[in-house]
Amino acid sequence: MNRDEKVKFIDNLHGRLGKAQGSFLVDYQGLNVGDLNRLRGELRRVNAEFEVVKNRLLKLASQGTETESIIDHMRGPSAIALTYEDVVSPAKALVDFAKEVKKLKIKTGQISGKAIGEQGVKDLAALPSRDVLLAQTLSVMQAVPASFVRALSGVLANLMNVLRAISEQKETSQ
Repeated sequence: MNRDEKVKFIDNLHGRLGKAQGSFLVDYQGLNVGDLNRLRGELRRVNAEFEVVKNRLLKLASQGTETESIIDHMRGPSAIALTYEDVVSPAKALVDFAKEVKKLKIKTGQISGKAIGEQGVKDLAALPSRDVLLAQTLSVMQAVPASFVRALSGVLANLMNVLRAISEQKETSQ
């Protein structure tokens, strides 16, 4: 890569790092091309990007972005996974892949500028996906009005039973 190509590459990567909600740094040493392509495919399915980048270029591109918070971990063979929306799904994909292919090592990650270590990435992967969390929140929010309606209908049913009993009592006493 000549100097102009490096400048363009750094600018492009800087723009993508600036838009990313989260990024995960991994050590890919020992992975073969097939494994790397399979990992890229799994990350692509969850709307994440995966790129092997020289540390020097990654450090330059991350300056002024939230990924700068993990710059100290950019040593040795490094690749970066970027996500622009859901941060849980790419973390799950990386952790699952690392369990299957022991040569992949998760170094660290960042979410909205907050650095998380390897254990933080694993904890993040243990969370339900964004869609599941939204569905759970919606069901909790819907449960309150539904319970209120059931309580009101129970009061009305009890009132109707009392009125019916009074009516029957008056009919039998006459």
